[in-house]
Amino acid sequence: MVTIIDYGVGNLFSLVSSFAYIGEETKIESDPDAVRRAEKLVLPGVGAFGDAAEKLRATGLGEAVTEAAGRGAPLLGICLGMQLLFEKSYEYGEHRGLGLIKGEIRPIADVIPEGYLIPHMGWNDLVLTGLGERCPIFKNTKTGDHVYFVHSFYAAGCESNVAATAEYGAPLTAAVMSDGENVFGTQFHPEKSGDVGLGMLRAFAEL
Repeated sequence: MVTIIDYGVGNLFSLVSSFAYIGEETKIESDPDAVRRAEKLVLPGVGAFGDAAEKLRATGLGEAVTEAAGRGAPLLGICLGMQLLFEKSYEYGEHRGLGLIKGEIRPIADVIPEGYLIPHMGWNDLVLTGLGERCPIFKNTKTGDHVYFVHSFYAAGCESNVAATAEYGAPLTAAVMSDGENVFGTQFHPEKSGDVGLGMLRAFAEL
């Protein structure tokens, strides 16, 4: 059973549909106590980091997610959900994240060449790192596989936790894994990435 965290800023339907397609049962949950006890968790997210982080704190879900991850429950953050795993973000100000992975979220405009469109949107190749080669959610994935991105900010200062990158004028963090190897993040959308993405969701569900 995969619990999808509902804190008001995620596209839950496509995730539920993708897990259903691979035969995995899901539950949408907004109760912090249920999140604390969950077997496996997905933290989705679209929109602004500051607003999402505040909703997690205000609902008690942020603390519940941290506690679940701390006891070893597998946790997958997707897109903004991945960014929220980090210590802080500089998206329109400075905002505190969950702190499950060291590093910070910064504008891709700081590192990509002038003339590249923002957001980084569309299909792009993954490049797995050494960490990514042994990352359990990538057991069905290889370097060169295409996945779907939509983002204007990226994770920085997290080199030891980078499981995959994608080239967009500069290598951008595409996926991360925590030191404890139970917290994962994808900047791209597995649920919008065809068979490659379904393979990742299947691998996560099998943890």
